[in-house]
Amino acid sequence: MYKKITLLGNIYQFHSLKEIMAKANEERSGDILAGISAENMKERMAAKTILADLPLSDFRNYPLLSPEEDEVSRVIEEGMDTEVYKKIKNWTVAELREYILDESNDLLTIGRGLTSEMIAAVAKLMSNLDLIQAASKIEVITHCNTEVGHKGVLAARAQPNHPSDNLLGMRASLYEALSYGAGDAVIGINPVIDTTNNIYGLLCETKEVMEQFAIPTQNCVLSHVTSQMRAIEKGAPADLIFQSLAGTQAGNESFGISVSMLEEASALIFEKGTAKGSNRWYFETGQGSELSANAHFDIDQVTLEARCYGLAKKFQPFLLNTVVGFIGPEYLYDSKQVTRAGLEDHFMGKMHGLPMGVDVCYTNHMKADQNDMENLSTLLATAGVNYVIGVPMADDCMLNYQSLSYHDIATLRSVFRLRPVAEFEKWMEKYGILEDGKLGLAAGDPTLFMNRA
Repeated sequence: MYKKITLLGNIYQFHSLKEIMAKANEERSGDILAGISAENMKERMAAKTILADLPLSDFRNYPLLSPEEDEVSRVIEEGMDTEVYKKIKNWTVAELREYILDESNDLLTIGRGLTSEMIAAVAKLMSNLDLIQAASKIEVITHCNTEVGHKGVLAARAQPNHPSDNLLGMRASLYEALSYGAGDAVIGINPVIDTTNNIYGLLCETKEVMEQFAIPTQNCVLSHVTSQMRAIEKGAPADLIFQSLAGTQAGNESFGISVSMLEEASALIFEKGTAKGSNRWYFETGQGSELSANAHFDIDQVTLEARCYGLAKKFQPFLLNTVVGFIGPEYLYDSKQVTRAGLEDHFMGKMHGLPMGVDVCYTNHMKADQNDMENLSTLLATAGVNYVIGVPMADDCMLNYQSLSYHDIATLRSVFRLRPVAEFEKWMEKYGILEDGKLGLAAGDPTLFMNRA
């Protein structure tokens, strides 16, 4: 594909769809690092102008990464609803944007006929407010032990990590999370030690807390999928199984996974997992991981992120979230880029029909601070994000990054009149954590559980 355009007296030439997509992307330090970004705003606008007029069929006719060479591309292609696609294949990307922003249209249906690259393309033509408006219309409900994704609900993952995986230390952090009403999406721990016995112990400990206090939620330990599989085979009580994803086969190979391995893990969690519902996967993604592994194939990081969602869709997960600012300034330089990426990722995930959450986070070597994260969480709450993640005092003592605090999540619910998951809300009322829809007298007091332990 060769495209040329004259804009403001300058001639801009693009030699491939891959180049158009990369240069139409909003500025990303990761794309600059990869050497594929637009040189300036004028070239970016030239690429956007060309992109807007491309028919959706071009994204199948000129694949950025051939299905014959990449299994993620094959999964995306196989996951398309071809009947829906036939009705829209002659639309331009600009026409798709207009359809998405029309208040009356069903976005989940149209999303089934789009490839991940088409969804990434339309995101590049949308403003931040466009991304918020579109995503807010999409309701994706999933079921593990409880249901997440209903309109008017903001769920939260409790992330009670500990720097040595000490079980009592993990419990103390978890008690604080519960006392603020965090944990209705999942109790999910990032372990330090990725061994079968350690994963087994953490799963048993979280399940014991759930059973002791009759907490309606689900548990998960976010280790490598193979470590979880061994722990589950040993008898560990796991409601969800977890894995980080990349948007290319080579990127996933750098994580030590493949589609066949995910299929094997999926069969195991349905055979030996402890959940009741039909959605038992938890995936995490984040812009830039493919470039870290030199597995990006000169594709921009927004498009690669969308491809992660095309892969995740195959497994019908209960939860999926982008860890939006975790990698650092190499890929998202400052608060402006993090905010844009969080809104893009949330929209693209929802357009794939996924139960999208966001870890609203940053690292201390980025040009961002906690106010920026609170701004992004506020925008995501208006966009209808399924869930966010909380850590003690917004500071993860194990992963060494900044996220939202447990109390931040309670504040978002209060400001936007959002509620916890229904069963979890009743549980909070039982313990006096929530009274008349507001934090009660017992809120924020972890000794509420220590005294009953």
